[in-house]
Amino acid sequence: MRAAARTRARVLAGMGAGAALALGTLAAGAGWGAVPGDGSPGARLALAATALLGPGAALAAVIGRIAQRRFFDAALIEGQAPAPGSGAEIDQRVLRNTVEQALLAALAWPALALALPADRLGAVAALGLAFPVSRAMFWIGYHRAPLLRAPGFAWGFYASVMAIAWAGWLAIA
Repeated sequence: MRAAARTRARVLAGMGAGAALALGTLAAGAGWGAVPGDGSPGARLALAATALLGPGAALAAVIGRIAQRRFFDAALIEGQAPAPGSGAEIDQRVLRNTVEQALLAALAWPALALALPADRLGAVAALGLAFPVSRAMFWIGYHRAPLLRAPGFAWGFYASVMAIAWAGWLAIA
């Protein structure tokens, strides 16, 4: 029981660090000021689409790594499932979670881009820059020790959740 409590405390600390990084990302980006564009809905959606290149890059990296593993591993080249706990299986978990977070970002970031005042649109650009960094933290942490994945997971997840909350608040304010 004590071991589980210690594990939860460590995960909670990592989640707190990730939440702080998420808040910092949005705050810093909002402070960048206006971004290029005329502020029209089309320009705002173009900004969100450009920011979504961050999740696209993260997905490409994980997919590429899995493809590389399959190509060079006789036990995987014909599409077999990787051994539980293997590096290839961990990469599959990272891919699954990255797809989930990319979908959340794709739903949240355009809404935020449309809702924010023009002088705060840097927050959307910051989300796009931070996403692949948060995913790299998650991925590396997962391979080193599962507890180390928490900050990277939380950074990406909470950033998009905060974007949803911020866009929702602006929509009703």
